Amino acid sequence: MNYTEFIQSVASKPKMSPAQAEPITRATLQTLTERITGGQARDLASQLPQELKASVSMAGVNPEPFGLPEFLERVQARAAVDLQAATDGARAVFDTLREKISAKEYGDVVDQLPQDFWQLTGPASSRLETRRVGT
Repeated sequence: MNYTEFIQSVASKPKMSPAQAEPITRATLQTLTERITGGQARDLASQLPQELKASVSMAGVNPEPFGLPEFLERVQARAAVDLQAATDGARAVFDTLREKISAKEYGDVVDQLPQDFWQLTGPASSRLETRRVGT
């Protein structure tokens, strides 16, 4: 997988430009890194294009225990977009991760997130189920 493909995939989902998708992608990955373990972040980084590895390389040992609202606020602030763009963009990043990294790795990442993240990721146990909204 290369960087251009990844960014174009993110951009195509909420119909945004690649120039908009790039900061949202980096903001989402950086925020995700704060929410998962350092080992899991390193595993994720190993499957990302070189240009995105730095977005997940600052992982700490222990994840920060924040929920979806704070996750989206952090993405919004880092990407300098409104909340709807942050939400749509983060969902597009998770959708792209599901498509571009191994199913095992995606499942391992999603397993570390609380249930309210299903709005972005779908349940980890079966990525074939439709996304549960409002659960």
